[in-house]
Amino acid sequence: MKTMPYLGAGTFRLKEQAAYDSVMMALKAGYRHIDTAQIYGNEAEVGNAMVDSNVPRKEIFLTTKVWMDKFSKETFLPSVHESLEKLKTDYVDLLLIHWPLKNEEVSMQEYLTELKAAKDQGLVKQIGVSNFTNAQLKQAIEILGEGVIYTNQVEVHPYLQNRKVVELCKANDVIVTGYMPFAYGDVLKDETIIRIADSHKATPAQIVLAWMRQNDFVTIPSSTKQKNIESNLKADSVTLSQSDLEEIATLDRNHRLANPDFAPEWD
Repeated sequence: MKTMPYLGAGTFRLKEQAAYDSVMMALKAGYRHIDTAQIYGNEAEVGNAMVDSNVPRKEIFLTTKVWMDKFSKETFLPSVHESLEKLKTDYVDLLLIHWPLKNEEVSMQEYLTELKAAKDQGLVKQIGVSNFTNAQLKQAIEILGEGVIYTNQVEVHPYLQNRKVVELCKANDVIVTGYMPFAYGDVLKDETIIRIADSHKATPAQIVLAWMRQNDFVTIPSSTKQKNIESNLKADSVTLSQSDLEEIATLDRNHRLANPDFAPEWD
């Protein structure tokens, strides 16, 4: 089974032509990991770009996520079939629960059972969660068993290092996928990051991506600029020293950006 490349192309907030162009540029540049979601409203554009890119489907690691209004037994699997239709594929490599339900209107038992059913039916290769707290991840592992949850996709960047969540994920062999690695550009203006970038003759974005990689995080920045898409791929050639990593570790300041009113009580 394909493993998830540590660097992926995210599509959050990308609509219509911008979503299509971004995915097309990423695939042409050499990305083989694309991340989307039902709520982004761009699955059809992502699917079209994948087909038009002529990159063989088997080479692409594709993730989508089920939105909260589709968690019930009646709506979950039909929504997955609809996603596959839009994405023009007969499977996704990874299917996530996008956010845990705060109100338990649908029980976690019910929606995780449906998530597992999608895997059992061959609609998806791997299953995981997103934005789950440690208590919720433990509950999910109890429901599904050990070794079933492939990843927990959470906000991670130098200003929000989410250490408690990372620790629990690692202890349970759950990959951490960090979204918004640049914190909407905030960390790219950080003096420490800029200084480290200068010392490596690299961009601040490449330093952040190298930091993610060296901490064993998968990450999915989105971009609409070809220059940035290509430059991000080159982060592979940057290796941070122990002192660089220690300096970046001190930047953590609980600077959380994804915190909607339906968010759980964060760790």
